[in-house]
Amino acid sequence: MSTGPEPERREEVSPGGAHSGWPPLAMHITQLNHECLLHLFSFLDKDSRKSLARTCSQLHDVFEDPALWPLLHFRSLTELKKDNFRLGPALRSLSICWHSSRVQVCSVEDWLKSALQRSLCSQHESLVSDFLLQVCDRCPNLTSVTLSGCSHVTDDCLARLLLCCPRLRALRLENCARVTNGTLVAVAAHGRALQTLHVDFCRNVSAAGLRRLRAACPRLTLRAEHSAAMIPDHLPRALAVPCTPWPL
Repeated sequence: MSTGPEPERREEVSPGGAHSGWPPLAMHITQLNHECLLHLFSFLDKDSRKSLARTCSQLHDVFEDPALWPLLHFRSLTELKKDNFRLGPALRSLSICWHSSRVQVCSVEDWLKSALQRSLCSQHESLVSDFLLQVCDRCPNLTSVTLSGCSHVTDDCLARLLLCCPRLRALRLENCARVTNGTLVAVAAHGRALQTLHVDFCRNVSAAGLRRLRAACPRLTLRAEHSAAMIPDHLPRALAVPCTPWPL
């Protein structure tokens, strides 16, 4: 016996226009497994990853997973001080490209800088070097490094990078004023896996140093756009002190 009219089933229209007799299923992001979350996080920038990591412990674990960080790209030196990334053994590619008017100030020879220019440089001159030292300690599997506009990076820092990252295959340097023939010596001595070296617009790299590196590493793909043709730093005679000549 019927007690009344049977309730009418509401039809849902899917995005494609098809009708379904059942309500759409919903899934919360935390219902996804770790591998799926890693894949989703890989499409986000560093800030977005950090924001999501603050919402719950499960997403925080994804943020902390070294597998999320095989590639890091920084567009300014201030980004190096943020806590929105992680360094770890999964890191394969690192680039720090600083294109700012301040790069011109940093590239001025130290003894020619005004007090104001020295003050500006003091605020960040050790940032990249300190960061690369952390990379040396935590990222032994690094294969590619690009540094552009990093005027305060020294030969010693790059030599340590080559020693601590034996799998490094590509080192690209552009407008790094303190890079000299000493870096070329380090490449010949420690860059066993290195296949590509760029030293573009590095004014303190000499033509003689490049010739000797080519002779020592004939299989190395070497590019030095404008470097050997630029005017290198010259310490004024009044400030010059006896020193050991460059090996190259």
